[in-house]
Amino acid sequence: MSESETERGPEAEELTDRLVEVFDLVGPLYRRAQRKVEQDAPIEGLSVGVRAVLNMLREHGPMTVPQMGRAQALSRQFVQRMINDAAARHLVEFVPNPAHKRSSLIRLTEQGRAAITAVIDRERAVLGQLGGDLSDAEVAVCIRVLSRLLRFLDNVDVD
Repeated sequence: MSESETERGPEAEELTDRLVEVFDLVGPLYRRAQRKVEQDAPIEGLSVGVRAVLNMLREHGPMTVPQMGRAQALSRQFVQRMINDAAARHLVEFVPNPAHKRSSLIRLTEQGRAAITAVIDRERAVLGQLGGDLSDAEVAVCIRVLSRLLRFLDNVDVD
């Protein structure tokens, strides 16, 4: 038995092993979901990155690029590229930010709102096919565990 197992006990080590299993599943899940979005999004021509910023704006309203980067654990430079792509396609627009003269707010245009709504509706239709044997309680626990892991890693610098 290792020193950490003696100090923490076998139950804690088993929990750690299960959390490693979660990490091992999250990576492939994310990459497959990313590919699925890009397969389905050609209708709107959205990359995964543009989809992420459009959805954030849909959910939270106008935001600055740094706010979006922090919220999604993405570098400011990456978010700026996604915003520039979206702006070139008239999906977002830059508006004055009363709180900060040099950092514009980004907001969805009507075209952007329509594009992200179409993508989200398609994703919901696909995910609706999964339901069957999962209970609301199981999904709630999954969300709780993933949220806790995300908060645990909050201090990881993305820039």
